[in-house]
Amino acid sequence: QVQLVESGGGSVQAGGSLRLSCVASGFMYDLHCMAWFRQAAEKERERVAIIDNGGNTNYADSVKGRFTISRDNPKKTLSLVMDSLKPADTAKYYCAAVSYVGNYCPTLENSYVYWGQGTQVLVSS
Repeated sequence: QVQLVESGGGSVQAGGSLRLSCVASGFMYDLHCMAWFRQAAEKERERVAIIDNGGNTNYADSVKGRFTISRDNPKKTLSLVMDSLKPADTAKYYCAAVSYVGNYCPTLENSYVYWGQGTQVLVSS
């Protein structure tokens, strides 16, 4: 059974930091693209960061230079370190996965097959 379980969300003041984690099970983790998406209230879900099985990364412009995605293949974990947080970063953050095919990881939400339940991040001003 495929599972993605996120943790690490919480409340923080603007300028602060949080570290999100995602533990994966039930699929061949090292053969999958891994990603973080987020969804703010009354907004569509959006890409935050993506990492392929070789460690190559892709970030949304809104988080570049502030967020860092990483993965540990043997431990089947995915992390997102979020620094210099802004109120605009308030959202529910989701871990997602899709098979790595064609030497690239998709950026569109609907390409991702496996999803976690999400962890809430609240950034206050």
